[in-house]
Amino acid sequence: MSSDASPLQRVCFLLQVRPDRLEEYRKRHRHVWPDMLQALREAGWHNYSLFLRDDGLLVGYFETPDFQAALDGMQGREVNVRWQAEIAPFFEALDGKNPDEGFLRLEEVFHLD
Repeated sequence: MSSDASPLQRVCFLLQVRPDRLEEYRKRHRHVWPDMLQALREAGWHNYSLFLRDDGLLVGYFETPDFQAALDGMQGREVNVRWQAEIAPFFEALDGKNPDEGFLRLEEVFHLD
């Protein structure tokens, strides 16, 4: 491995899905648009998972070489603008932000490799 290779950043975040929208949220994520999936890959979102608790707590996790570049890489994409507009009503407490701007990033305090 090259000494200039940067390790992947592990990113974990929280959002709150509205309790009355849980089933529809699950359904939407069974059929994520292929162009959205491709955009995420191209922007550096890897090993991306979402976990949903019955009360609406959503935990997201992904790995990326550069967190800010991964966010920035999605911002100008038309497919992301459409996806964020459609998915935003599913969430509580975004304060006018899109879900990809309004999530609470968690600090990693331990990792077993």
